[in-house]
Amino acid sequence: MPHRALGEFEHYVLLALLSLGGRAHGAPVVEALQSATGRAVSPAAVFIALRRLEQRGLTRSSKREARPGEGGRGRRVFQMTPGGVAKLREARRTLERLWSTSPASELS
Repeated sequence: MPHRALGEFEHYVLLALLSLGGRAHGAPVVEALQSATGRAVSPAAVFIALRRLEQRGLTRSSKREARPGEGGRGRRVFQMTPGGVAKLREARRTLERLWSTSPASELS
């Protein structure tokens, strides 16, 4: 598989999923992103990103049927894969290297 960096939104989605214990359906990911960024987040954009991350092997999903009393249809639950965790670690190391070589005076 060719090396491909995470896009900004993909990075945010993976971090939100990780903050939720590494396993969640789309709605809690949307809420976590909105809370962290202070911006409205499209549920469709989150779902598309989660599916794209799944295609890259960074998440996996399974369909969970609705529980008694929940009503409605089942939900797709996404889970971080070891590859997803490794990709986040790689992105963090890269960002830390870049920050460490940036002059602090530029940020004041």
